[in-house]
Amino acid sequence: MSGKPAAAPVAGLTAGVAAGIARVDGAAASALRIRSMLLRYLFLHRRSLIRAFDIVFWPVMDLLVWGFVTIYVQKAIQAPGASIMLFFIGAMISWDIHYRGQQAVTISFMEEIWNRNLTNILISPIRLWEWIVATFCYAAIRIVIVVAILATVAHALYAFDLARAGWAFLPLAALLLLFGWGIGLFTTGLLLRFGYAAEALIWGIPFLVQPFSCVFYPVSVLPRWAQMIARCLPSTYAFEGLRMALAGQPVPASIWLPLIGLDALAFGAGIAFFVGMFRAARKAGRLGRLAHD
Repeated sequence: MSGKPAAAPVAGLTAGVAAGIARVDGAAASALRIRSMLLRYLFLHRRSLIRAFDIVFWPVMDLLVWGFVTIYVQKAIQAPGASIMLFFIGAMISWDIHYRGQQAVTISFMEEIWNRNLTNILISPIRLWEWIVATFCYAAIRIVIVVAILATVAHALYAFDLARAGWAFLPLAALLLLFGWGIGLFTTGLLLRFGYAAEALIWGIPFLVQPFSCVFYPVSVLPRWAQMIARCLPSTYAFEGLRMALAGQPVPASIWLPLIGLDALAFGAGIAFFVGMFRAARKAGRLGRLAHD
């Protein structure tokens, strides 16, 4: 009789310890699966010099073109305030953060289709959210490499110092990257819904957003109808803030608040759309057809 009352607490303690171990094991397993997918994408570059070269080739070419165009326009204007044209270089580098973030997410998914590896991913223990996080990590690593190279080239060729933007550049860059991830998930969802017919949208949608994001000019130069569209995009506020930071001005709350709010909304919408299209494609059997087309 005396041993029976103590059995319940012991059993409860054992169950609690087991649940805690399971949670730890679950988190460790998720981290391991995310790491495995991340290494898969990174090893693709180690095995292929062309893939590694592609990380920096196009961003550097863009920087060279825009940099020399900026120098030419600055000399042509021959005005004391013409140095403001160097803001183009900062905008180009920042645009690459958004664009390469979107491309890294979408191309990671396309790699699995091109290499006929999608079926292997689907039958593996990896969860959908772990796959998404792995593509985010891959995108972030690519962005760090690209920005470091572009900042070095811009400083060497054009005496452009990205550090003049101050600490504000870091959150602005992070929010641009977050928007790029959201667009990347959206374009991947379109691919799941429409198949290869939507492949052109992967490359086209970022440049559809670019004119309204006011990357190289202020919002005021747009016509009124275009300004209404621009004010709905988080990237517009990010580039407005970047211009202020490069000019040595503080970035006000009127920039940060809509930027963070719209960014969170766009990112959440991108996730919801991708997950919805993934589940619909799996239910309709389109995933299998994508894997073998």
